[in-house]
Amino acid sequence: MTVIAISRQYGAGGKTLGEMVAKKLGYTFVDDEIIKLMAEKAGVSTESVESFEREAGGKLLRFISRIASKKVVDKIMDQKYGYLDEDSYVAILQQIIIKIADEGNCVIVGRGGQYILRNRKDALCILLVAHKNDRVKFMEKHYKLTPLQASQKVSAEDRRRKILFRKFGIEDYDSTDLYHLVVNRSKMPLEMATDMVCNLADLSF
Repeated sequence: MTVIAISRQYGAGGKTLGEMVAKKLGYTFVDDEIIKLMAEKAGVSTESVESFEREAGGKLLRFISRIASKKVVDKIMDQKYGYLDEDSYVAILQQIIIKIADEGNCVIVGRGGQYILRNRKDALCILLVAHKNDRVKFMEKHYKLTPLQASQKVSAEDRRRKILFRKFGIEDYDSTDLYHLVVNRSKMPLEMATDMVCNLADLSF
């Protein structure tokens, strides 16, 4: 049972890599379903959750999916959270990541997983980096953006990522000693990176 936590610079292909790794290993890739669940349990609209994510510094909760049973998530998402603020948001985030990790055989992209799971022996932490120009080109190609739109998006998400980790009291979020593997996407294609991560998962756990 393994949980793979992928951290990435925006536009380095973290979500794409996560999907490819999950497919190859037969793992669960956690996706956007948490937004609806969070909205339901917090008694707010999905638009409110999405807005909170933007204001909180990024796509903080976009990783929960079918791997966490409704019973488990219902227990975590206690009705005392009748509103959405920063403290309850982060508390729920940490609890849910741990619960998902307990299920095993999943890929979690972002959301500070490398910190929340750093002391777990069954967690494999991966960091993706790339030169900004390459990240901009990736966004152009994969998300059909103009060069200007892609550049603005990458810059905005870099700022949000920094703000997000500051809310966790973290400044060294790209420190290499947090990770089992650091992949420079400017020098390595996604297919090769996928093979490396899958091989490491098979060898390590």
